[in-house]
Amino acid sequence: MGRARAALVGLTIPLLVAGCHRTASTSGLTPVSFQTDWYPQPEHGGFYDALLNNYYRDEGLEVIILPGGPMNVAEQQVSTGAAQFAMGSSDHVLEADAQGEPLIAVGATMQSDPQGIMLHAESPVHSFQDLDGRAIAVKAGSTWFEYLVRRYNLKNAREIPATYSVANFLADPGYIQQIFVTSEPFFARKAGASVRTLLIADTGYSPYRVFFTSRSYLAQHPDVVAKFTRASIRGWRDYMHDPAIVNADLLKLNPAQAPEQIQFTWQALKDGHFVDGGSPANTGHMDSARWATMYAQLSDLKLIAHPIDPASAYTLQYCNGR
Repeated sequence: MGRARAALVGLTIPLLVAGCHRTASTSGLTPVSFQTDWYPQPEHGGFYDALLNNYYRDEGLEVIILPGGPMNVAEQQVSTGAAQFAMGSSDHVLEADAQGEPLIAVGATMQSDPQGIMLHAESPVHSFQDLDGRAIAVKAGSTWFEYLVRRYNLKNAREIPATYSVANFLADPGYIQQIFVTSEPFFARKAGASVRTLLIADTGYSPYRVFFTSRSYLAQHPDVVAKFTRASIRGWRDYMHDPAIVNADLLKLNPAQAPEQIQFTWQALKDGHFVDGGSPANTGHMDSARWATMYAQLSDLKLIAHPIDPASAYTLQYCNGR
């Protein structure tokens, strides 16, 4: 996924830090590795909640959380068997499946995507249509940007490399960059900038954030998939109700974060209803129509390498209480 993380560039964070007190058990529990998409942060909070509160252990699982980073490709980790589960987005799962990587989403981490763009408050850009003729800092290959170009006919919009920092934004009042609304605005405002954001989901391009496994692992271990999904959803409901214990742990696991940053991100997740879509009962749930719409959008963008049945890329069996 094309995400930026302003405060983390150049930091040396041991990649096993999230698993330092989470080694695989020899006491009969089933060992499971879960690959995240970035360093430990509130956007992963529900999984850490399930870990810290022993929800995975209660299900007979010994889960090790593997932190990601800018060079990590979670889809490959799962498709090659390096991890049993990983985080991603529904558009990337569909694209991977169409390229021959047999992945299957088993639950939603977020009902809507906090991906967006950030502008200075005084910017003349007030809508996505206004991006034509502008330069936007974007991670190369970002599907959502291709969608914007097509939908709004942005013939003269220029894509420049994302830097995973707000430094250029602070130095240039005309700078526009991709963000998560749960993250970069905190750093920009802390540095004194007045900012506005536009949420990509408001354009009609709205992938789920999901956790997924491989189809072969699901076929061989449906009980493990059910247990992991059940415990993870329970953890997310807990975390969005009371984040205190998890946030304290995240500070230890990723000391680059500040308490106020973690609180900002959690509050943004809460206020935007990103995780529950407006009702805690929706946590983890997915809908077939949303997947079909996403597949149609990707097909229209010519991003589906080979036609597939979109229903092969997800299952509702474990996340919707069926």
